[in-house]
Amino acid sequence: MPLSNIHILHQDAAVLVVNKPTLLLSVPGRADDNKDCLITRLQENGYPEARIVHRLDWETSGIILLARDPDTHRELSRQFHDRETEKAYTALCWGQPELDSGSIDLPLRYDPPTKPRHVVDHEFGKHALTFWRVLERCGDWCRVELTPITGRSHQLRVHMLSIGHPLLGDGLYAHEQALAAWPRLCLHASMLSFTHPQTGERLRFECPAPF
Repeated sequence: MPLSNIHILHQDAAVLVVNKPTLLLSVPGRADDNKDCLITRLQENGYPEARIVHRLDWETSGIILLARDPDTHRELSRQFHDRETEKAYTALCWGQPELDSGSIDLPLRYDPPTKPRHVVDHEFGKHALTFWRVLERCGDWCRVELTPITGRSHQLRVHMLSIGHPLLGDGLYAHEQALAAWPRLCLHASMLSFTHPQTGERLRFECPAPF
């Protein structure tokens, strides 16, 4: 598959920063019809050494960081693990929160009976923390900035659902009105900051949401 609509935001000898489109896996899926993905397209189109450092959900668009050698991959993975990176997402959510900002501290776990959904579970869930801030209010929905402190699967989607504001276009978690309000999941990784493993420079990349 061609790179097509994958926009490379930055590249140097050590790292790649790209804008992943919606409806593209970060890494290959298990099934034979799920092999097309971001990392494969990059490796087959000029970046055979590219290594995935972190992932975005299939429907989520936005900034992904990749390493171009083993040492860089190891260091970037450490930064993500030790929460030394900074991430922010732009989302559209249903309804109007009473406050302009807040935090959601609710433990999450995978829910096999409703796979691939995740749920809040105070007994068996893993710690998850999200900060949110309203950017714009528009009738039935609003634009928010979401800052995950932890990196649990589906964290932002389940956390916003838990406070009554599911993301627009979310086929897994949104109610009928929120699902019909937008033709795609309105979640985009809009900012990423990390320390360059070779130069030690703190880098920050921004990529506006396409919605």
